[in-house]
Amino acid sequence: MDKIWTLKPKGDEAVVERLARALCMPKQNPTEKDLRTYRIVSNLLVQRGITNFEQSKAFFRPDLNHLHDPFLMKDMDRAVERILFAVSAKEKILVYGDYDVDGTSAVALVYSYLENFYSNIDYYIPDRYEEGYGVSFKGVDYAESTGVSLIICLDCGIKATEEIAYAGEKNIDFIVCDHHLPGKELPKAYAILDAKVEGNEYPYDELSGCGVGFKLIQALQRRRGLKGDGIIPYLDLVAISIAADVVPLTGENRILAYYGLKVLNHKPRVGLEAILAFANVKHKDDVPCKTYFNRELTISDLGFLIGPRINAAGRMESGRNAVELLIAKDKQRAENIADKINENNESRKNKDQEATREAKQILSELNTKNLKSIVLYNENWHQGIIGIVASRISEEENKPTIIFTKNNGIITGSARSVKNFDIYTAIEKCRHLLTHFGGHRFAAGLSMEEQNFEEFKSMFEREVENTIEEKELIPEISVDMDIELSDVNDKLLRILSQFQPFGPENAEPVFSSNQIYDANKVRNVGKNHLKFAAITIKENIVPISCIGFSLGAYYDLLKYGRMIDICYTIEENTYQGNSELQLNVKDIRESKENAY
Repeated sequence: MDKIWTLKPKGDEAVVERLARALCMPKQNPTEKDLRTYRIVSNLLVQRGITNFEQSKAFFRPDLNHLHDPFLMKDMDRAVERILFAVSAKEKILVYGDYDVDGTSAVALVYSYLENFYSNIDYYIPDRYEEGYGVSFKGVDYAESTGVSLIICLDCGIKATEEIAYAGEKNIDFIVCDHHLPGKELPKAYAILDAKVEGNEYPYDELSGCGVGFKLIQALQRRRGLKGDGIIPYLDLVAISIAADVVPLTGENRILAYYGLKVLNHKPRVGLEAILAFANVKHKDDVPCKTYFNRELTISDLGFLIGPRINAAGRMESGRNAVELLIAKDKQRAENIADKINENNESRKNKDQEATREAKQILSELNTKNLKSIVLYNENWHQGIIGIVASRISEEENKPTIIFTKNNGIITGSARSVKNFDIYTAIEKCRHLLTHFGGHRFAAGLSMEEQNFEEFKSMFEREVENTIEEKELIPEISVDMDIELSDVNDKLLRILSQFQPFGPENAEPVFSSNQIYDANKVRNVGKNHLKFAAITIKENIVPISCIGFSLGAYYDLLKYGRMIDICYTIEENTYQGNSELQLNVKDIRESKENAY
């Protein structure tokens, strides 16, 4: 499918130039080549809202001292006082969280922190299939039956008005630590920690659920008169939640992810070390973790290597297994749990691959060309994998997609959107047909009675058709800058590496260059990948190695010397101990002004 290349607007030239020269300050007499490199870097910074040297310094050197005061969050005082009172009164505390990565990592973080100084605690993860997402009546009943008088709820609860009222009738207090948008009515909890609640003046509202949990233990650590560096080891869990929940890599999240990766790469907890072994990532004697790419773990690696495995526990069996892994202290126990979770993940992969094949088969038999959305239902698909299938179909078809299955007599679905389209609002317009729905603009979950399915399918398609723009149905590549090939050098690569960790709102910079051709090196590799060496007639440069994954269809274009435009990221490729600068080509198109 053809892609749209969208070039971002350049930063203000005067601001870019001033910042470039400020970044060049250590060099008394910078060369024009140095200035060109720093102009590129400065433009990227200005595009991210960073316009002066001090802001640049904070961006390139994340500092834990720049984290916000946790007590700026509304109700934090009440939450801390209630927890410490429970400890002094020897009340039983239940740490409650969702079954996904963000929820289980948040539970592991708060539980393991409290466990260091208090033993009368327990944790609870709802069953994905019997209880569904968030706080459940069954969970409250469990708390009552085990003598719990305080529940610390993480990554859910902001809309659990009925369930928390039910807990109140049983004299169980709730502290809600959430990051989702609240409904019209707030639950009657003892304290609500959610920066998205109206009237909360906390400076940053994009924390993950685990991130909110971290702010809670940060506040507890301070109130207990202990040093802040004592909670740094918990940041590996926060980094995993940030990667899995795909929250913006800005502000506090960037600082938390940066230091969380340091913990993961140098001293991971035994549970994470055990699960990483199944991804061929090893750690020994303070030597940093290395992926099979022979480099340290990145946020992207966490999303691909750790996130799916932890999620698999809740998808295929129980999210409790994930918490058990993350709080494990004994290496052998951690390895046993990791082995079980890895089995869950293998089972999950088999089921989602089978369901994806079946979904594609259904699509091949339908005339979906004129449809703006894709809605598929098979009562035999495993509920734990329909979100994965929805993501794959949405990505391949570039249309808002909902995949449904049946669970306990109810139709349940998982929705995934395309860039810039608010799928949550489209689903909300059909809410009278639903028994439950929740989520955000890019992903949602929903359920309904089976007899409402066909009506929902038709109504949802109408809503999408009436609101989606045609350009949103075409895959888009956002290009930061158009540069010359001669601008690509080792210094630029070294500086760009300091833009990490990459993620939403701090994506890896993508460049484009025009009128490129191959230096007689083009070849197909793997199933459908392309290797070539880029040069240009405009400049006398050493050919630059390029890899284009899934771009094998362009082989003939390069083989016969046709000029192309490319968009790419810049990376270091290490193979058999040798490293070289490489362009990771995202897309290719034939140049408009072709010289041949």
